[in-house]
Amino acid sequence: MIKELKYFLFVLTIFIFFFSIGKYYFSDQNKKNSYRSINKLEQKIDKFSDNLVILKNDTKNIIEYIENDNNKDKKKYYFWELLSNND
Repeated sequence: MIKELKYFLFVLTIFIFFFSIGKYYFSDQNKKNSYRSINKLEQKIDKFSDNLVILKNDTKNIIEYIENDNNKDKKKYYFWELLSNND
């Protein structure tokens, strides 16, 4: 009898917990607060983006292309030849 009563209280506590969470989550007050916080964040982002400094682009012509013909001494390896042990 006590065991069944204990299980009933556990289930009742869990049910009340989930019911109160759902009631709070779907309440109008929570929706208003979440909308206000999102709106404040957007205002902060807009204010911060207005104060950002735009840097000058200084990355033109910094890549130097090297042709492989300059390194003729380098041995070319082939995948299947590396795996075979014929030597």
